[in-house]
Amino acid sequence: MIVIHHNPDCGTSRNVLDLIKAAGYAPEVILYQEAGWTRGQLLGLFAAADLTPRTALRTSKSPAADLGLLDPAVSDAALLDAMIAHPILVNRPIVCTPKGVRLCRPSEVVLDLLDTWPKGKFTKEDGEIILDETGKRPA
Repeated sequence: MIVIHHNPDCGTSRNVLDLIKAAGYAPEVILYQEAGWTRGQLLGLFAAADLTPRTALRTSKSPAADLGLLDPAVSDAALLDAMIAHPILVNRPIVCTPKGVRLCRPSEVVLDLLDTWPKGKFTKEDGEIILDETGKRPA
Protein backbone atom coordinates (compact mmCIF):
# COMPACT_ATOMS: atom_id res chain seq x y z
CA MET A 1 0.00 0.00 0.00
CA ILE A 2 1.17 3.51 -0.81
CA VAL A 3 0.01 6.57 1.10
CA ILE A 4 0.72 10.14 0.03
CA HIS A 5 0.15 13.12 2.29
CA HIS A 6 -0.76 15.45 -0.53
CA ASN A 7 -1.33 19.13 -1.20
CA PRO A 8 -3.10 19.49 -4.57
CA ASP A 9 -2.01 23.15 -4.75
CA CYS A 10 1.66 22.12 -4.80
CA GLY A 11 3.33 21.29 -8.11
CA THR A 12 5.83 18.93 -6.49
CA SER A 13 3.07 17.08 -4.66
CA ARG A 14 1.01 16.79 -7.86
CA ASN A 15 4.06 15.53 -9.75
CA VAL A 16 4.78 12.88 -7.10
CA LEU A 17 1.17 11.71 -7.19
CA ASP A 18 1.32 11.56 -11.00
CA LEU A 19 4.54 9.50 -10.84
CA ILE A 20 2.97 7.04 -8.42
CA LYS A 21 -0.16 6.65 -10.55
CA ALA A 22 1.82 6.40 -13.80
CA ALA A 23 3.78 3.53 -12.22
CA GLY A 24 0.48 1.66 -11.86
CA TYR A 25 -0.24 2.23 -8.19
CA ALA A 26 -3.53 3.38 -6.65
CA PRO A 27 -2.31 5.31 -3.61
CA GLU A 28 -4.33 6.38 -0.63
CA VAL A 29 -4.33 10.17 -0.90
CA ILE A 30 -4.54 12.10 2.35
CA LEU A 31 -5.34 15.77 1.92
CA TYR A 32 -3.52 16.72 5.08
CA GLN A 33 -4.59 20.36 5.07
CA GLU A 34 -8.21 19.20 5.34
CA ALA A 35 -7.61 16.17 7.56
CA GLY A 36 -5.11 17.86 9.85
CA TRP A 37 -2.39 16.18 11.86
CA THR A 38 -2.10 14.58 15.27
CA ARG A 39 1.05 14.77 17.35
CA GLY A 40 1.47 10.99 17.21
CA GLN A 41 1.01 10.93 13.45
CA LEU A 42 3.64 13.62 12.90
CA LEU A 43 6.09 12.03 15.32
CA GLY A 44 5.65 8.66 13.61
CA LEU A 45 6.06 10.05 10.10
CA PHE A 46 9.05 12.16 11.07
CA ALA A 47 10.78 9.24 12.81
CA ALA A 48 10.16 6.92 9.85
CA ALA A 49 11.40 9.53 7.37
CA ASP A 50 14.40 10.56 9.51
CA LEU A 51 13.05 14.10 9.84
CA THR A 52 12.76 16.49 12.73
CA PRO A 53 10.03 19.06 13.11
CA ARG A 54 12.61 21.67 12.04
CA THR A 55 13.63 19.81 8.85
CA ALA A 56 9.97 19.10 8.01
CA LEU A 57 8.93 22.74 8.50
CA ARG A 58 7.67 24.42 5.37
CA THR A 59 9.33 27.82 5.47
CA SER A 60 8.18 29.38 2.19
CA LYS A 61 4.59 30.15 1.23
CA SER A 62 3.51 29.36 4.77
CA PRO A 63 2.89 31.33 7.95
CA ALA A 64 6.16 30.07 9.50
CA ALA A 65 7.86 33.48 9.51
CA ASP A 66 4.75 35.32 10.72
CA LEU A 67 4.42 32.83 13.58
CA GLY A 68 8.06 33.32 14.61
CA LEU A 69 8.94 29.70 13.83
CA LEU A 70 12.09 30.42 11.84
CA ASP A 71 14.02 31.28 15.01
CA PRO A 72 16.34 28.31 15.72
CA ALA A 73 15.49 28.67 19.43
CA VAL A 74 11.90 27.52 18.82
CA SER A 75 11.58 24.04 20.30
CA ASP A 76 10.47 20.92 18.48
CA ALA A 77 7.43 20.77 20.77
CA ALA A 78 6.44 24.31 19.77
CA LEU A 79 6.94 23.46 16.09
CA LEU A 80 4.73 20.38 16.46
CA ASP A 81 2.02 22.45 18.18
CA ALA A 82 2.15 24.95 15.32
CA MET A 83 2.01 22.17 12.69
CA ILE A 84 -1.09 20.74 14.36
CA ALA A 85 -2.72 24.18 14.45
CA HIS A 86 -1.57 25.04 10.90
CA PRO A 87 -1.19 21.86 8.78
CA ILE A 88 0.29 23.89 5.89
CA LEU A 89 3.48 24.18 7.97
CA VAL A 90 4.43 20.57 7.19
CA ASN A 91 6.47 20.27 4.05
CA ARG A 92 5.05 17.94 1.43
CA PRO A 93 4.52 15.46 -0.03
CA ILE A 94 5.31 12.75 2.49
CA VAL A 95 4.99 9.29 0.92
CA CYS A 96 4.75 5.98 2.78
CA THR A 97 5.38 2.65 1.02
CA PRO A 98 6.59 -0.78 2.13
CA LYS A 99 10.09 0.47 1.19
CA GLY A 100 9.96 3.37 3.64
CA VAL A 101 8.75 6.89 4.31
CA ARG A 102 10.22 9.99 2.70
CA LEU A 103 9.61 13.66 2.20
CA CYS A 104 9.61 13.58 -1.61
CA ARG A 105 11.32 16.85 -2.45
CA PRO A 106 12.46 16.87 -5.17
CA SER A 107 9.73 14.75 -6.69
CA GLU A 108 12.06 12.08 -8.11
CA VAL A 109 12.85 10.99 -4.54
CA VAL A 110 9.63 8.96 -4.72
CA LEU A 111 11.28 6.59 -7.22
CA ASP A 112 13.40 5.19 -4.37
CA LEU A 113 10.16 4.08 -2.69
CA LEU A 114 8.63 2.32 -5.70
CA ASP A 115 9.26 -1.22 -6.94
CA THR A 116 7.81 -0.31 -10.35
CA TRP A 117 8.50 2.93 -12.22
CA PRO A 118 6.47 4.60 -14.95
CA LYS A 119 7.32 3.45 -18.46
CA GLY A 120 8.82 6.04 -20.77
CA LYS A 121 9.60 9.71 -20.39
CA PHE A 122 8.38 11.63 -17.34
CA THR A 123 9.05 15.31 -16.67
CA LYS A 124 8.42 17.82 -13.92
CA GLU A 125 6.09 20.75 -14.49
CA ASP A 126 9.08 22.91 -15.41
CA GLY A 127 10.15 20.42 -18.10
CA GLU A 128 13.06 18.89 -16.18
CA ILE A 129 13.36 15.22 -17.13
CA ILE A 130 12.88 12.74 -14.30
CA LEU A 131 12.80 9.60 -16.48
CA ASP A 132 14.03 9.44 -20.07
CA GLU A 133 12.33 7.69 -22.99
CA THR A 134 13.64 4.33 -21.78
CA GLY A 135 12.16 4.84 -18.30
CA LYS A 136 15.56 5.43 -16.69
CA ARG A 137 16.90 8.37 -14.74
CA PRO A 138 19.03 10.62 -16.94
CA ALA A 139 22.77 10.57 -16.26
